[in-house]
Amino acid sequence: MISKYRYDYNCGCIFIPALWFFVKDEFRDAILQRAPIESFALKTVQEFIQPQKQTKLAQDENQMLENMLRTLLQELVAAAAQSGDDQIMQYGQLIDDDEDDQNIHGQIPHLLDVVLYLCEKEHVEGGMIFQLLEDLTEMSTMKNCKDVFGYIESKQDILGKQELFARGKLVMLRTCNQLLRRLSKANDVVFCGRILMFLAHFFPLSERSAVNIKGVFNTSNETKYEKDPPNGISVDFNFYKTFWSLQEYFCNPASLTSASTKWQKFSSSLAVVLNTFDAQPLSEEEGEANSLEEDAATFNIKYLTSSKLMGLEVKDSSFRRHILLQCLILFDYLRAPGKNDKDLPSETMEELKSCEDRVKKLLEITPPKGKEFLRAVEHILEREKNWVWWKRDGCPPFEKQPIEEKSPNAGQKKRRQRWRMGNKELSQLWRWADQNPNALTDSQRVRTPAIADYWKPLAEDMDPSAGIEDEYHHKNNRVYCWKGLRFAARQDLEGFSRFTDFGIEGVVPVELLPPEVRSKYQAKPNEKAKRAKKEETKGGSQETEGNQIGVSNSEAEAEAEGGRGEAEAMESDAIADTPTPEEQQRHGGSDTDNGQEAGQIEDAESEEAGLMDADLNHPPMPVS
Repeated sequence: MISKYRYDYNCGCIFIPALWFFVKDEFRDAILQRAPIESFALKTVQEFIQPQKQTKLAQDENQMLENMLRTLLQELVAAAAQSGDDQIMQYGQLIDDDEDDQNIHGQIPHLLDVVLYLCEKEHVEGGMIFQLLEDLTEMSTMKNCKDVFGYIESKQDILGKQELFARGKLVMLRTCNQLLRRLSKANDVVFCGRILMFLAHFFPLSERSAVNIKGVFNTSNETKYEKDPPNGISVDFNFYKTFWSLQEYFCNPASLTSASTKWQKFSSSLAVVLNTFDAQPLSEEEGEANSLEEDAATFNIKYLTSSKLMGLEVKDSSFRRHILLQCLILFDYLRAPGKNDKDLPSETMEELKSCEDRVKKLLEITPPKGKEFLRAVEHILEREKNWVWWKRDGCPPFEKQPIEEKSPNAGQKKRRQRWRMGNKELSQLWRWADQNPNALTDSQRVRTPAIADYWKPLAEDMDPSAGIEDEYHHKNNRVYCWKGLRFAARQDLEGFSRFTDFGIEGVVPVELLPPEVRSKYQAKPNEKAKRAKKEETKGGSQETEGNQIGVSNSEAEAEAEGGRGEAEAMESDAIADTPTPEEQQRHGGSDTDNGQEAGQIEDAESEEAGLMDADLNHPPMPVS
């Protein structure tokens, strides 16, 4: 409503309504001239509004100008309607002489351009242009609203500037929603799409007003179909009712989680439909004849539900894809993690998985280009999961503002941010664990591989018949070898010990190697173990002859010579273990004969063999 009186701070008087309307007429004559807008717009405002010698109007001055412009716009629309002009955006055309009658403007678009220029230069309040656009759409018919919205689309870049967007985004959202409510969703599909695309570009991607946070479904979108069979027409009416009853669940998927009986009824009805699709496969000729690419203009957002058309619709490839795609969207909703109210029993989840595989198989064999269509749908559903997680995280903004580096005050310590689990990454993992309690029992969870599975690629490289070149060998991959040694140290100590003798190829389990290579990496017996077994046999023979005290010197010398010959044949480590003559004298005295010296050497070797071999339990024979 326009206030009856307004106090003028400059002259100290009160404007009467007659003078106010006179100012409005003079303003209309001024802004409709053909000169460039920037040459007269601000001057006209200052002349008639008479601000206090400033380029930015005060609050009361903005209110007076807005009221006057809204009244002027209303008069222009009424004059266009009385003149019989169906297109109000072209009423009172103005022709620019500079461009040879090619630039034609109506009075209403010219008025909007002047106001938009004043708002952009911040001479008037930024939300004034949005208010005029809302009034114009409310006063126009739906035919004229398309022209008005075309003007809005042409000025999208200017209207989307931050100084204007912040003041008028709610008004623009209200204007678009009112247009959508006035339009028919069946007949004005293109115009509705234009409005939605404009809102998607006009508002930022992280705008919460465009997100269905609560996940409310449009249950008013009801699909009506026949309840009683028609007379005189041979139609499988039971299949007809079963088929169209699925739309009740597609319209409200949350109803399937409320009771198990609904899921059983839905699964049985879906099985009937899928069996019918399996029994009546489509050929490539039928798919190409019904391709949407050739006849895209006849596509509608809803199909007819007449029982007479049931046979033709089942043979339509686009119709089948429409139904099967609805099934995949429903399954994706039911399998979405993070909400306890949608957790279904394990038996139901297994049945859902089998139904999903069957639907994907039908989509793949549905012509034309079934495989490409299925891959595109799977890609879209996979990307949709990111959108779901973003909404459940509270819709954080995507735009990151630059951080201004501020130098801390002298002597003031910078306080470190505290995290619940010690750092940001662990705290994030802890929060994800609360939202996804089934992560530990997930069958697709990444696990530590078994030692045989990990070394299988290297074993295949070692097969000569494979013909793998050395530069592509897995043994040249340092990361692969390092991880394999860590796994072997934890799970296969025997194989890990072979790394010293054979290198990284020796760690591979022997059972994975081909027969011609397996013998090369078999475990070689230790030399000390061989010597221990030989001494065990010698010690046993000495124990049986222990009761014979009198041993001839020749036999003792022969045994001593044999012992020395064997000791000389041993490796350096075995020679180092042989007792020295000083040690022999320490044990047996200085006046022992050659037989006693040979006995001491044999006893020392027997003791060494007893320490090395755990199976040798016989003590050394004492010296007589």
